[in-house]
Amino acid sequence: MRAKTLLLAAVGVSALCAGQAMAEDVGGPTVSELVVTGAPYAVSLDSATTHINIITQEQLATAPPVGIGDLLNGMPGIRSTSYSPGASRPIIRGLSGPRVLILQNGVGLVDASSLSPDHAVASDPGDASRIEILRGPSTLAYGGSAIGGVVNILDERVPSAAAQGGADGHVSASYGSGDDSYAVSAGLKAGQGPWVVALDAVRRESGDYDTPVNPVSTHYEAANGVTALPDRAVRNTDVDLTAYGAGVSYVGEAGFIGASIKRTETRYGVPFPQIVQVGPPPEEGPVFIDLKQTRYDLRGETALDQGPFETVRASVGYADYEHQEIEVDTGAVGTTFLSKGAEGRIELVQRERDGWKGAFGLQVLGRDFQALGGEAFIPAVEIGELGAFMLQRLDRDAWGVEGGLRVDTRTLEADLRGRPTSDAAAGDGINWATASGKQDFTNASASVAVFWRPASAWFLGLSLAHNARAPTEFELFADGPHGGTGSYEIGDPTLDAEQVTSLEATLRWTGENGKVEAHLYRAAYQGFIDEARTGDMVDDAGALDPAGELPVVRFIQSDATFYGGEVEGTYDVWRHGDGVLALQGAYDYVHGRTDSWPPARIPPYSVTGRMVWTAPRLDAQVEVRYVGKQDRVSTFEPPTEAYTLLSARLSYRPLADQDFRVFLDGRNLTNEEAREHASFLKDIAPLPGRTLRAGVTYSF
Repeated sequence: MRAKTLLLAAVGVSALCAGQAMAEDVGGPTVSELVVTGAPYAVSLDSATTHINIITQEQLATAPPVGIGDLLNGMPGIRSTSYSPGASRPIIRGLSGPRVLILQNGVGLVDASSLSPDHAVASDPGDASRIEILRGPSTLAYGGSAIGGVVNILDERVPSAAAQGGADGHVSASYGSGDDSYAVSAGLKAGQGPWVVALDAVRRESGDYDTPVNPVSTHYEAANGVTALPDRAVRNTDVDLTAYGAGVSYVGEAGFIGASIKRTETRYGVPFPQIVQVGPPPEEGPVFIDLKQTRYDLRGETALDQGPFETVRASVGYADYEHQEIEVDTGAVGTTFLSKGAEGRIELVQRERDGWKGAFGLQVLGRDFQALGGEAFIPAVEIGELGAFMLQRLDRDAWGVEGGLRVDTRTLEADLRGRPTSDAAAGDGINWATASGKQDFTNASASVAVFWRPASAWFLGLSLAHNARAPTEFELFADGPHGGTGSYEIGDPTLDAEQVTSLEATLRWTGENGKVEAHLYRAAYQGFIDEARTGDMVDDAGALDPAGELPVVRFIQSDATFYGGEVEGTYDVWRHGDGVLALQGAYDYVHGRTDSWPPARIPPYSVTGRMVWTAPRLDAQVEVRYVGKQDRVSTFEPPTEAYTLLSARLSYRPLADQDFRVFLDGRNLTNEEAREHASFLKDIAPLPGRTLRAGVTYSF
């Protein structure tokens, strides 16, 4: 197994690694591009001491209309929760949920997506102008919870600059086979100053998606003694999403200030086991989720001539979120999740002096969360956070250093009055009548990095970080059946903060005809919060029952270690006129272990190879991606077989003087069975089969 892994790694490196499953649109790192996320001051990609990718608006225009997790899936070190087409969240270096922050213009979404894999992210990539992805605890600007990484979805809904030529915008439309899907998105910014307005909208629908095989795996059949239906589609996976917004800004010579409003409405189905029913049907049938969020944002930035500071910027986001889980057959509402609150930040950016940059900032969050209904397995919780940070960087061309400090406080106050304790929780020594509903955490995080440029083509970096993450409301207060994970979850109100110390080495080489980027990392955790199955079975009320349908899962703490690496790059093998033929490739690997067992759902390694033709009028590429078998699994977790995906893409500009493109995108062209190991539903919902998508996009 190890020899095969090393051989495939060598193949990936020799192909000169690059991208991601979506990298037909994204490609490898862009040397000259500036990074917004990570620090309030700009740093170029070729000078970042950790692994960062950027997806531009041009690339997003032809990207598949999917959730943020599926969009990023296959980038080096990144997978998707792949719960359904309606709900996907990124997994970064084997970490997911609350350890991966998803932001909208640098502030939180105030949704419930980090708490359960069946909860969709309340922001669609279709209305983004740019997405930045940081792996590892590479930023202190957004809090110690970013242990796995940060995904920042940026837009121009609050315009920060005047429109080019008085008005600029984009329109995209596409249709896809395999799930009978269509998607339309548009955006417009108008005004040269001082007033600038912005409008945007996204609309997409898809039906149940086709698969190469029966959705139910042979392992699931054997383990549960059932027979799969002869289906070739995953039922109840349709998606209906609408998002629209508007904003206005006053843009002056010194900066801007503006406000926006955005409405997101999505309804999506949740896959279920498609098996031959024996005996009476289950009490609860398939469910769909109805999600609604209204979000208000206020953002501004202005020049500041005060002491060492040159810029001050601020942003505040307020969101009102509702998520209902509804039975398809009866229309009955099972559980409702409500989240309402605001997050804001202010940043003071220092004036650059002889290569020295820096910034100070404050961040505050106030949020109310409620779960209502028969499967409301956590109480109402009020959450408050306050953070202060400082970041500094000195770049002397040939060498440099950077570092930062952050202090966070987090308070969770749960309403435990009259809350009963289930038999399963009582068996673990929990009594909600005497447990403290108020939990306070104060965490300190720090990082330091050094970098060296031994020659113009080379960049070497080494970063050390220590981060702390406070437990979530689920990890502290859960006691009940969780449909999203198919288990009965029990929290622990005595959990401590999770601590991690990480080390990452970075190497970049940029030559005349190519570039390579490689990262090696190791993260050591103290008090790693893990979900452990006890071996008990219970009914929906938490009563111990060997014949019960729900396994008991407890949140526990232990030490853990994660290590791995990513490498990506590209090499131009032939040029003809303005056209370039390049070979690209990528390899990634992550290994996780705790004191007792491997953590669940750790993604296997992957190798990607790609041939890309780029020209002013015509872009084309073919990609092969191999994802290895994962047989190093946690207790009660089945292994997952390897798979290979073949994809191709063609984009043509028929008008030389207009940014109008016609594109054709084909994925899984060999129609191979592929199951994502990191998905809770891998054995009942494989990845889609052969899919063809055609579309047009126009920017002006």
